[in-house]
This record gives sequence, structure tokens and C-alpha cells, in this order.
Amino acid sequence: MTPTQCSLLIVDDEPQVLKVLSDLLQKDFEIITAETGECAKELFARRDIDLILADQKLPGMAGVQLLEWVRQNSPRTVRLLMTGIARFEDAVEAINCGQVYRFVFKLWRSDELVQILRNAARTFLLERSHEQLHEELRRLNLDLEDRVRRRTRELEETNHQLLQKNWMLEKLALTDPLTGLPNRRAIEHLVKTELRRRARYPSSLALGLIDVDNFKEVNSRYLLPGGDHVLIGLAKTFISSLRTVDTIGRIGGEEFLLLAPETNLEGAGTLAERIRAAVETSEYQYKDAKIHVTVSIGFAVALTGVPAELDAIQHAASAAMDEAKTQGRNRCVIRPMREPPGHLHLVSS
Repeated sequence: MTPTQCSLLIVDDEPQVLKVLSDLLQKDFEIITAETGECAKELFARRDIDLILADQKLPGMAGVQLLEWVRQNSPRTVRLLMTGIARFEDAVEAINCGQVYRFVFKLWRSDELVQILRNAARTFLLERSHEQLHEELRRLNLDLEDRVRRRTRELEETNHQLLQKNWMLEKLALTDPLTGLPNRRAIEHLVKTELRRRARYPSSLALGLIDVDNFKEVNSRYLLPGGDHVLIGLAKTFISSLRTVDTIGRIGGEEFLLLAPETNLEGAGTLAERIRAAVETSEYQYKDAKIHVTVSIGFAVALTGVPAELDAIQHAASAAMDEAKTQGRNRCVIRPMREPPGHLHLVSS
């Protein structure tokens, strides 16, 4: 059987008819024969059959009944009915039940019969080709969908990684690499944001500057690694002393900027003293040394209804911190923005 040669099952109870048809059609088809409908069913159970040519008059089962069974159990098989009596009722039954491709009369002409079966085989091969193309198209679509899903997952993962990296880069750009606190850019942005919010919803606001006293001596004695170790410890001490609404950032060297929203003079004094005392009582272990430091804190407080710009409130906080250092260090000075310049509210340790 060649790749394009179809199998043909001939079912007839007359051996002579089977022989004549086999001899006539064997060049074009792989010929299989059966003498009864039951034998034909057994053949279908064992293998695929492309075409079936069944006689109408078969023992135990009419040809049209066999073709109906074939239609139900092997719908791809092309069905032809062979009959010696051309009755209208047979044609109707064959069409309605077996859905036959063609009728073939037993008084056939050889060339006509061969052509009918060739056409039937061509129809079968064409349908099989269409099915194969549909199956290939379905497989290609499934493969494409799978590739799209995998590519989508890869893109989503890449995008997720990109977002994470961007977030990390943004965080690094706004974070002091030594202490992990917000850097100058970040803390000043937060102060500006709070000042804008305060302009719409008036409330008191305190801004503090913290400077580590005599920090050059720490760097000279313990070198830069020791100084860095102290700054890291100070950052932890500051954070543990703050309220949840407060934010502190490192703005350079040993200087820190503290934002305390909705904080009045009394609140600023309490917060500043808590930080100062926490630092004074802390010790920072570096190698075999226990390092003690103090801080000077200056707070500028803009009370409700008092306008405040970033430069002005920072300048006031800086002046207050300088006053704390002038007064002997390790102390807090609170400067109210609404009071005349030069008037200081002093909170001593």
C-alpha cells in the first residue's frame, strides 16, 4: 500500500463477486474482503478502513444497516452501497441511515466503478488532509499560546525585577548609605511636603537640627571606622526616641534633621530632651572601647497660623542649635518662629 493508496473493504456474500472486484481494484486500493456484516465489524475492530463497498443483500444484516453501524463507529470511512435492485425505498433508507457516498449497481461498468471509487478515495484523502491541516493548525495555535504564556510570564518577571531594582535605586537615592536614615534630599523633600500640607491644614510644626558634640575628637581617637560606628549607633538611638509621626534624616557629617509634625513648643521641648537624654545615657561599643557622646539640639517651632518657609525654619533651627552649643553643648534650645528674633526659650539638661 502506497502512502496515498486507500484501504477498501468489500463486503459481499458471493465469493465470485469478491474475486472480480478484488482483481479489478487491487491496483488502486489495498483490498480487504468480508462475506458478512459481522465479519466486517470484526475487521473495523482490528484496523482503520478508509472506504467500504457493501452489498445491500447480506446474510443476517442488510448492507444499509452495516453502513449505518460504520457511520456511527467509524465516521471517517467513506460508505458506498452496492445493490442489484434499484428500489426507491432502499435509496431513502441508505441516505437517511447510512448516509452513503454513492450507490453502485451490480451491473457495473468496470471503468465507471473504478472512477467512482477513485473519486471516493480522493474525497477521503482530501478530508483527511483537511483534518491534518486543522490538527496542525490547532497544534500550532496551542504551541503559540504556550509560547505567549511563557513569554508573558518572562516579561512579567522581568518587569517585576525591574520594578524592584527601580525601587531599590530610588531607595538608595533617598537613603544615607551609612545609617540607613533618609538622606538630605529625602528629609528636605518630606519637610517641603509637610509645609505644603500645613499651608492647607494649619497646625503647629517643629523642625530640629541635631549635631554631635566634639565629634572630631571621636574621629581622631577611633579613626573614621570608629566614628562611623558611633553614627550608626546614634541613628538607632534617635529612631527609638521618636514618635511614629516623626522623621529624622542625616544631612551630612554628624548633623541630623528632625521633622516633627503637629508639635508645639512644649512637645518640641519634650521630644528634644528625650533624644538628648537617650544619647547621653547610651554607650557605643567599638572594639574594646565604650564610646560616649552627647548632642546639641536646636528646634524651630512654627505655631498654628504662623507662616513658615523651608529656608526660614531651617535657619531658625540652625540658630537654635548654635545657641545650644554656645550655652555649653549637651542641651536643647527651642526657638518659636512667632516670637521676635533673638528671644530664646531655653531648656537645659
